[in-house]
Amino acid sequence: MPPPADTVKVAIEWPGAFPKLMEIDQKKPLSAIIKEVCEGWSLGNHENFALQIADATNFYITEKNRNDIKNGSILRLTTSPYQTAIQLHERIQSSSMDAKLESLKDLANASRDITFAQEFINLDGISLLTLMVESGTERYQKLQKIMKPCFLVLIERRTVLPGSCWPSDGACCFLKASLSALHRKNLFPICSSLPVFSVFFHFGDLLSFTLTAFVELMDHGIVSWDTFSVAFIKKIASYVNKSAMDTAVLQRSLAILESMVLNSQDLYHKVAQEITIGQLIPHLQGTDQDIQTYTIAVINALFLKAPEEKRQEMAHILAQKQLRSIILSNVIRSSTPINDEMAHQLYVLQVLTFNLLEDRMMTKMDPQDQAQRDIIFELRRIAFDVECEPNNSGSIEKRKSMYTRDYKKLGFINHVNPAVDFTQIPPGMLALDNMLYFARHHQDAYIRIVLENSSREDKHECPFGRSSIELTKMLCEILKVGELPSENCHDFHPMFFTHDRSFEEFFCICIQLLNKTWKEMRATSEDFNKVMQVVREQIMRALTLKPNSLDQFKSRLQNLSYTEILKIRQSERMNQEDFQSRPILELREKIQPEIMELIKQQRLNRLCDGTCFRKISSRRRQDKFWYCRLSPNHKVLHYGDLEESPQGEVPHDSLQDKLPVADIKAVITGKDCPHMKEKGALKQNKEVLELAFSVLYESDEYLNFIAPDKHEYCVWTDGLNALLGKEMTSDYTKSDMDTLLSMEMKLRLLDLENIQIPEAPPPIPKEPSNYDFVYDCN
Repeated sequence: MPPPADTVKVAIEWPGAFPKLMEIDQKKPLSAIIKEVCEGWSLGNHENFALQIADATNFYITEKNRNDIKNGSILRLTTSPYQTAIQLHERIQSSSMDAKLESLKDLANASRDITFAQEFINLDGISLLTLMVESGTERYQKLQKIMKPCFLVLIERRTVLPGSCWPSDGACCFLKASLSALHRKNLFPICSSLPVFSVFFHFGDLLSFTLTAFVELMDHGIVSWDTFSVAFIKKIASYVNKSAMDTAVLQRSLAILESMVLNSQDLYHKVAQEITIGQLIPHLQGTDQDIQTYTIAVINALFLKAPEEKRQEMAHILAQKQLRSIILSNVIRSSTPINDEMAHQLYVLQVLTFNLLEDRMMTKMDPQDQAQRDIIFELRRIAFDVECEPNNSGSIEKRKSMYTRDYKKLGFINHVNPAVDFTQIPPGMLALDNMLYFARHHQDAYIRIVLENSSREDKHECPFGRSSIELTKMLCEILKVGELPSENCHDFHPMFFTHDRSFEEFFCICIQLLNKTWKEMRATSEDFNKVMQVVREQIMRALTLKPNSLDQFKSRLQNLSYTEILKIRQSERMNQEDFQSRPILELREKIQPEIMELIKQQRLNRLCDGTCFRKISSRRRQDKFWYCRLSPNHKVLHYGDLEESPQGEVPHDSLQDKLPVADIKAVITGKDCPHMKEKGALKQNKEVLELAFSVLYESDEYLNFIAPDKHEYCVWTDGLNALLGKEMTSDYTKSDMDTLLSMEMKLRLLDLENIQIPEAPPPIPKEPSNYDFVYDCN
């Protein structure tokens, strides 16, 4: 007979005793259950004990998460979070290096549990850790600095034991005497049980565990980042600024600096004063991809939080320090494959770099500004190899007529005053900047395009000025200039890291493509928008292939001629062929409900498989995940937190929380979701809004999601709407409907190939004169 629903069978461990098999009544208070367990082992003061999950997490069982306990779970009786916090709080202040090191290691592990973290923070544990970082480690650093020469001398004199980092007995006497002298000067407290050289070797581990515990505690969001002193920031920055530092210490220090910058504008200014780009660059030149990732993340955070007036200055410094070429050679072209987190940070850096163009993109040209007008004069001079005539040369009317003629050849819309063409935003002055760059750095190509088109018939000329303005606007749309980076995107393009002026070079390649496509299409001015659509398609298809360099991008565009685009379009059109005759339309209408039901079942099956969602926080590299899946009977949503990204499906039994489908009231998407109304620099961008959805249940309770990509977003919103009996309206449903309907139609019409289908059904024949041909089976 199965146990009652409120009872779970578990095994409970206690060090030095045999595990106990026990039935736990979930209706009983947790304190009563702990008391019962303690009495079974004759342990008093049951309030000093607690239960833990006996796995790698060691999370405490509380009234909030006790429903996570499943049949067959293994629990462990241990000291309560409060008692553990008190013990660790005392132990980390021990004068024994070994005891301190062990306790900090335990603290780093325990701090992942929010129950313990709350107790330790209540004991002012964060302040203790920051004090240890600010001052407590200084004496060990001083000792390390003093003892290093001694150690080198011992090695030189061969007094270190062979194959060991420990000195011989004679050398120990010398070192103990040295340490005693240091102790008399209060530089280091001598402990008789402490090995002489352990300070030298344990300092990196000591600091590493201290910073790990600090990071884990802060990640729970209990303590504000604004509470930390300048001394603490300086100390963390000093670990980053050192040329040789323990890898674990460096990684955690970079993570702390990134969180400080992202979570507090005040701390941004303090961190920016302590950290320079020049001090971060050496960390990119190593081979540890995690360190490189954290370093780029700090640079991105500083870039993102910098006031607008300082971003251009920062970009200039990055160019001076050759950040781009260092990333290209040490990261992108490294033998180590780029992981998802590094790809994301490179994408963020790419977006932030292109966003520097936003100011010029949104700046209108002032037709009265002589400096800006001189740029247009420069375009004319380079194209037609003319010098600016002095004011007294010829009549004013003659000069105006000459300028108008040349501006028309340059392809401006306003031939009299081309400055007016650049008052449209976007692209504003950015288009003029691109034209000037093309004219100066690709002069032969520029002159050829202008002269070629000025010698054509008026109706076939490709207007260089108008094309450049529209092309610049298009490129800004493709690269999403001005938009904040997405939290989930990894879409960086290696070719943009191969040149200091990558956007301008991108434009130069694309303007030549536009001119080539114009000629291939034999276009006229009426075809301008059609040409721009083809060029957009060529650029997008080439970018999808992720070329490694601008030359490779240019080569791939050469293969995407107008003829090739027509072939691709024709192929796609044939795959999605849609007959318009009445019988075909009637057949489509008859098949459509079947296809919609098929799509619905697919969506529900995908929900049953489940999806891993990432928890978005200021410190995304912690990779905190949660999983959600629909039960096979489509009645319950199972969900729960995960320690790491799963390799395959997560069983229902391991997901602690449940939400009955019957309790779901509505599905909310986009900016109306409650978690999208929260403040946060990376939460308010367009792409994250497009991936956000929430499930409303009961009165005002929400289960909030941010899909990993657009496909998962559509699958889940469609599936949830199907569960609620609502229409599935996503883009993917429309696409799937078109694809499946086209395939089904082709299959059903396979036998009618090359047969003309009539527009109207054939007429019904007249009734026969007799029915003698009918055979009666009876």
